[in-house]
Amino acid sequence: MKIVEQALRRTSPRALFDPIASDRRSSSLVWSRCALGAFVVGLVMALCLISGPVRAQIGLVNEPGDSYITPFPDGERYKLRVIGDEFGTGIHAALMDAFAADPRLEVERRPLWLSGLTRPNSLEELKDIARGIAADKPPIVVIMFGAMDRWSFRGPNGQRYPVGTAEWRKVYTQRMDQLIQDLKTARAAIYWVGLPIMRRSDTNEAAQIQNEVFRERAYLGGVRYVDVYQGFADEDGEYSSYGPDLAGKNRLLRDRDGMHMTDAGYQKLAHFVERAIKRDLNRAKRVRTIPLAGNEAEQALIHPLRSAAKPAAGGASWLATSQPGSQSQGKDAASTGDQAAETSRINLKSVGADGREHVSAVEIVRPAIPAAVIALVTRRESADRLSQMGDQVVDQIPGGLTVMSSITPGGIDGAAERRKLSPAQTPYFRVLVKGERIAARPGRADDISWPLPAPPPPKEDEPRVNPDGASGLVPLPAAKPNR
Repeated sequence: MKIVEQALRRTSPRALFDPIASDRRSSSLVWSRCALGAFVVGLVMALCLISGPVRAQIGLVNEPGDSYITPFPDGERYKLRVIGDEFGTGIHAALMDAFAADPRLEVERRPLWLSGLTRPNSLEELKDIARGIAADKPPIVVIMFGAMDRWSFRGPNGQRYPVGTAEWRKVYTQRMDQLIQDLKTARAAIYWVGLPIMRRSDTNEAAQIQNEVFRERAYLGGVRYVDVYQGFADEDGEYSSYGPDLAGKNRLLRDRDGMHMTDAGYQKLAHFVERAIKRDLNRAKRVRTIPLAGNEAEQALIHPLRSAAKPAAGGASWLATSQPGSQSQGKDAASTGDQAAETSRINLKSVGADGREHVSAVEIVRPAIPAAVIALVTRRESADRLSQMGDQVVDQIPGGLTVMSSITPGGIDGAAERRKLSPAQTPYFRVLVKGERIAARPGRADDISWPLPAPPPPKEDEPRVNPDGASGLVPLPAAKPNR
């Protein structure tokens, strides 16, 4: 009875005598609760979807353990495999040149041929690719094809389906999803390269349809999609055979057929892929850096510089302070062997908007150098060989970080004059890169000054030549007659 009384008190008198209003109110409450439940379920599903491979595709990987490329490859070196048609063959040669000096990557010598997804031999080629991937398991795979898929697809019944139709899309998406699944089973990082802009309108329309399928299936499959369509278009977004290369010079990038590219074009095409791969390699390197387990004594055996750089209890720290040049800092540096920080100031003159000349003072701070780094550099010095400019010094700082610096210690007794020039001061860099004109030395072959400089006087110990052949002097040799 008490429960019924409480329910009657909470219910309005109108609801008691108006059942229609009561039904409306209850139905609206039910619908609002259903809408709220559907929103919560949709939010949970979206979070689950984002936490999967799609999150890696859109670049929302924030966890320290997530990496698109495996941090620990077999043999401590990444193998890169290229799959594709003539586009794949061209980008394979460009990637070999781009990663030739990178010790982290090893590009396979030959690419795997894949004519397309709608060609008569596509199924056999996809099976061969799946078997090779399952056997070798390369960590990185680059895919680019599509030049032969611009024609219609012939079905099992002999009927042809043009590009973009529902039947064509069904076959194209199924085979692309199967290829992605086979590659992801081998835990390969996939980079799917889209097609560039084409010269002919019908070919370009087919390329855009293929790029739509590539982008959609790569996004849903958690695969990196490299869009290069606008990278080979002109300012108006139209096709152009010429364009800027990697150095910014206007060169011929496309082939005569209006689809494929020249060597300069493939180098530019490979640059987009190289940039994406290097970004993921740097992320994998950060994930690979795992802090060592053990106490300080055990870690000191592996990283001796880290223990040397760590300040002792009650001692002075070697890090640069905000007040360089103080007396206490100089005393601590002299006692520990560290080199104190120094601050210099320069004045920069500039012309403002009002036409007046303004002078701005800029302070250049040189941080303190620890004794461990100084000892590492000075131990290489000897009487016959000095430390050259650009010596790489690696030091471990607190927090598990590694610092690599290029340090040149000051020499004595004219050692600074005998140092090796920096790369920016070499004649090769000044003439061919910066475009400077080096002044010619007097008497050298490139000296075009006029009048000609007088010959240097003969030395005292060299005998002088007399044309008359007098005694005591060396006569000139007789001229031979012309024949």
